[in-house]
Amino acid sequence: MANKKEDYLFLSAMLRARESKMLKRSKAEAMLDASSFGEAARMVSDCGYKDMSAMNAKEIEQALNEHRAEEFAELGRMAPNESVVDLFRTKYDYHNVKTLLKAEAENVDRSDLLNDSGRISVEKLTEAIHEDQLVGVPSILGDAIREAKTVLARTGNPQLADFILDRAYFEELDGFAKELNSEFLKGYVQVMIDSANLRSAVRTLRMHKDADFLRTAFVPGGNVDEARLLNVTFSGNGEGLAQLFNTGTLSKAASLGAAAAAGGPMTDFERACDDAVTAYLKKSGLVAYGEEPVITYLAELEGEITTIRMILTGRLAGIEPQVIKERLRDLYA
Repeated sequence: MANKKEDYLFLSAMLRARESKMLKRSKAEAMLDASSFGEAARMVSDCGYKDMSAMNAKEIEQALNEHRAEEFAELGRMAPNESVVDLFRTKYDYHNVKTLLKAEAENVDRSDLLNDSGRISVEKLTEAIHEDQLVGVPSILGDAIREAKTVLARTGNPQLADFILDRAYFEELDGFAKELNSEFLKGYVQVMIDSANLRSAVRTLRMHKDADFLRTAFVPGGNVDEARLLNVTFSGNGEGLAQLFNTGTLSKAASLGAAAAAGGPMTDFERACDDAVTAYLKKSGLVAYGEEPVITYLAELEGEITTIRMILTGRLAGIEPQVIKERLRDLYA
């Protein structure tokens, strides 16, 4: 049952206050301009993170993952409806499943890639998959695991398994939107689906794949239906993508997609896809309370962690600050 907007009054106010301490574009650029990695790392302590100035890349990743998991746990306890947090936790369940299935198929240990920010603990999910006992796993995810394992065993193609899991992931997100009765969340899920389908269309053309490949990768539920996307993608090598997406936040990304589809650089296109989702979320800035500020805060947290990781691991590896800057996604302020 959906909660009333008023149920989020306290949490919304708390998160609006907390947002003021989050990483802004100006501080991200200051981190890039810092004279050393250590100086850059110390700057994010003001945003509530551990001092990472003496950490290596693996330790930085662990510290960021722990920060995310702690935030998820806190907000999950405080939220009137925990589904608003599960919306973001779910991503890590599917990441972990993909990692575990591929590791099992290749008979290798990839536990170093698992992330404990999901709804299901890494230990429980690992045991469930290895022993093929999916009791307690959400039904949509459980069905997708069974289907993906079967396809992977039959074809040996992990990409086909990923397509199955991606569709299930977005089906779960759509379920959260319906449970919360949130038009804002529904729109957020739709723009993410459109972004995923646009990326699939561009990659299909870059890899010289056919319509069947794109049809397999397609995720239903977005603003652009499958038939229109297939028709435009294979008419003029994707040049019509900009027209197809010209009414939404993905218009810039779609314009860049044609060049990327023809073999041009993917960096600007991928960044524009991510920035389109950010642009949608910025609409919540005028909403005083409700599920919108919570969703936006959690998305902002994910963007913040991604930015910190890119800057710190990049500086640690000796990558030129300007190169890192060109890869940064849009922040909320």
